[in-house]
Amino acid sequence: MSGPVPQQIPPALTARAAGLVACESCGRVHRDGIAQCQRCGAALHSRRPGSLQKVWAWLFAGIVVYIPANIYPMLLTTSFGRTTENTIIGGVIELIDYGSFGVALIVFVASVLIPVGKFIAIGYLALVVRPGARIGRGSGLRGRQHLYEVVEFIGRWSMIDVFVVAILAALVQLDFAATISPGIAAVSFSLSVAFTMLAAQSFDPRLIWDAEEGTAP
Repeated sequence: MSGPVPQQIPPALTARAAGLVACESCGRVHRDGIAQCQRCGAALHSRRPGSLQKVWAWLFAGIVVYIPANIYPMLLTTSFGRTTENTIIGGVIELIDYGSFGVALIVFVASVLIPVGKFIAIGYLALVVRPGARIGRGSGLRGRQHLYEVVEFIGRWSMIDVFVVAILAALVQLDFAATISPGIAAVSFSLSVAFTMLAAQSFDPRLIWDAEEGTAP
């Protein structure tokens, strides 16, 4: 005895297919073709113009300045006239030698794993939404959407290493006895974090769904 034939669920009607566009500033929905929001005056775009170009530009800039952030010293410590320099990895190793494994793990995750993970994640998302891209097909729309949300959320916590350096530099100023100053790597690391945050903000997450539906611009 055969059971009931399951009915195929029709594809959801998207706002773009319905000829609608929402304002990214205030959320008001307009008919497609209107250039300016009637509520707040912001420019209306069904998809952000030049989104992927901006993503690649900011991502490349972030990677470039991240290199000197790992080569040059992050922290300059002067004690009784003797100055020592610590890079990010050097600081992690020194913390391990002192037995501060928890702090070393936090610094390593915040300064190495998270930035590199963000580079990979943003680059991956920018690749899979290209027209005709084969990379990432079948990996799950929701998974890619969640990956984008994680990258955008975690960006605000990427400056923890710079915060630690700033706090130490402000608190430890004992003239000749002990002085802590930020190194040039702190500036490079801050720029790298800022550039990757701009790359994530420039990415239009609606392109994820367009790529899956085959309607990518």
